[in-house]
Amino acid sequence: MRLIRDFMDKPVIKIITGMRRSGKSALLELTRQELLDRGVDRKNIIFINFESLRYEALRDYKALYAEIIKIAGQTEGRIYVLLDEIQEVNTWEQVINSLRVDLDCDIYVTGSNAKLLSGELATLLAGRYVEIQVYPLDFEEYLAFAAENEDEANLSKREQFANFLRFGGLPGIHQLKWDEDRVMQYLHDIYNSVLLKDVIARNRIRDTALLESIVLYLMDNIGNTFSAKTISDFLKSQGRKLSTETVYNYLKALESAFLIHKVVRFDIKGKRILETQEKYYLSDLGLRHAVIGYRDNDIAGVLENTVFLELLRRGFSVNIGKQDVAEVDFVANRADDRLYIQVCYILTPENTDREFAPLEAISDNYEKLVLSTDTLLRVNRGGIRQKNIIDFLLEH
Repeated sequence: MRLIRDFMDKPVIKIITGMRRSGKSALLELTRQELLDRGVDRKNIIFINFESLRYEALRDYKALYAEIIKIAGQTEGRIYVLLDEIQEVNTWEQVINSLRVDLDCDIYVTGSNAKLLSGELATLLAGRYVEIQVYPLDFEEYLAFAAENEDEANLSKREQFANFLRFGGLPGIHQLKWDEDRVMQYLHDIYNSVLLKDVIARNRIRDTALLESIVLYLMDNIGNTFSAKTISDFLKSQGRKLSTETVYNYLKALESAFLIHKVVRFDIKGKRILETQEKYYLSDLGLRHAVIGYRDNDIAGVLENTVFLELLRRGFSVNIGKQDVAEVDFVANRADDRLYIQVCYILTPENTDREFAPLEAISDNYEKLVLSTDTLLRVNRGGIRQKNIIDFLLEH
């Protein structure tokens, strides 16, 4: 909401993007309430949710434009247009561009597909929109939501963190009675909805079994480096015939629905992006565990995924680091700032050198961290700090 307030009544279209059920509609409702609190007349706010059958006729872009123009003609002053799940409207970009030209209006839209910001939109609205990305709850937000659920409110912070890793950050889980089976059923239903509406239907995917096999592979290999060819070769070994290009297209469809994030490797010494062996992280770990179950031996990848999402929320662009033959979990860049991070479950005498050595080999002076679940922090060497992962997630 702080970001949205910064752009209220500014001559840019506010485009709120993110995975289904991550909170975009709630933000749009909060925006409407904010406008009312600022004294905007209710008649000057047009709010349309395209997931409602009530507005099905307005999914035609000409009908939508005509309706908004009609309403605007019955009021005085600036019109505020709030459109939820705009991707349901064919060629919606033309509507938005025409409204911007034809009316004194302030426009807010949400969408569950990254393709909103590609193609014709980029041409029509270049320099005239700002994207506000919505991610599932961070750990601090998770704690605030959990405090409102009587079944969760009395859990310790470490118990809450264990639940955060297991159930993820989708806000709706805290509206349920806190029972693992209920929460997992809810998350599984969201997963099916995203896969069906935002991946299969939107991309006209026919081989749904193949798509699900690729998703399962990704979920099973969280934190591991691989490529589209790796997936193709694995599925061929399972008796599936498919090309690397098909796998690549399916991965792009999953990215567009905000289910997964692709992270490429960066050669720290050579200062260049590498085009092989990327990683994929999930937008919400709860969906993973609803589909394949929670496994304690996956904790390293789960912690990596958690730190990755936190870096995105803080506005960093993130790469995997390659330092000679060693790997640095994350190289995070934001403006002129850079942060190097290694993530591990627990530091032991056996793995301390392995975690610190890749960071010690980096010659620049940017901050370098080793994050772990240890509560007794013993190691701080060569300017590289060990930090508890919960403390890291809760700091500002």
